[in-house]
Amino acid sequence: MSNDTMLSQEGFDKLKKELEFLKGHERQRIADNIREAKSHGDLRENAMYHEAKLNQTRLESRIAELERIVLHAQIVEAKATDGTASLGSKISLEDLEWGDKMNITLVGAFEADPANDLISVASPMGTALLERSEGDTIEVETPGGLQKYKILSIK
Repeated sequence: MSNDTMLSQEGFDKLKKELEFLKGHERQRIADNIREAKSHGDLRENAMYHEAKLNQTRLESRIAELERIVLHAQIVEAKATDGTASLGSKISLEDLEWGDKMNITLVGAFEADPANDLISVASPMGTALLERSEGDTIEVETPGGLQKYKILSIK
């Protein structure tokens, strides 16, 4: 199973909702913009038309990407805590150099949002955490150098 198609049920539902919105509301809005731009005459030098067509291309590309993800997604529920980190695990870590504590959740690649502590299992940190246990120390290669963390808890 590829990490990029693993999703929690919540992540899967969020992507399906986005897909429905894009296929309905956004497609109609962009079609209306194209129709409006066409009414302004000569299409060769019509910036509004070219921008609307570019937006349509971007939208269709995103729709195709979401359809592929939804079609191939593997819904993975967090395991009942057997003490090892896996997709869906909520993990408390301590930075061994600075003593900072952080809480993260391991998610599939399309759910990742590091700013909100949702870390992809395919990322360097996610990969280092998979199948590890409470009390383990992990090392993660970051742009700033090697970071060491201690796993405080896994839920």
